[in-house]
Amino acid sequence: MADVLANRYNRLILDRWNDLSLPHGWLVAGCLFQSVWNLLSGRPPEQDIKDYDLFYFDGADLSEAGEQRVQARVEQVLGDLGITVEASNQARVHLWYEAHFGQPYDALRSVEDGIRRFLVPATCVGVRPGQVYAPNGLELLYGGVLAMNPLVPHRELFERKAASYRQRWGWLSVG
Repeated sequence: MADVLANRYNRLILDRWNDLSLPHGWLVAGCLFQSVWNLLSGRPPEQDIKDYDLFYFDGADLSEAGEQRVQARVEQVLGDLGITVEASNQARVHLWYEAHFGQPYDALRSVEDGIRRFLVPATCVGVRPGQVYAPNGLELLYGGVLAMNPLVPHRELFERKAASYRQRWGWLSVG
């Protein structure tokens, strides 16, 4: 958690967590593992992180408008940070995933279910104040091992993602 908090924006987001009012919310994805990989590479933890992802789960509102309302609240709470923060209702991912990525995607039951289904097991990490969720542990993350997630066996998507990561962090290995 200390490496994730070395990124000042991660720390500020978590400091304002209660104001976000995200149902079952987690800070996830690139802002976490990229901060770690940046530190391991001797780079500033915030370097080249394009956005900060917030996952939440609201099965009672699967509408795009509902997600936009949450996004507006996120922008109100975090807009002064000068970074891109994106809120995504994991209860509705199955509604758009195939059209966006060209692969089918079963409905999620929770945010944790969504984190488990990241394309690369090393990146399956979420944090919120006082909690870390890493269903595959942190060894792969800190070891820089990129492997295809058996829960999401989309080889083409994985290969593109792994190539993108290796372009930025050349020491990562595909295993």
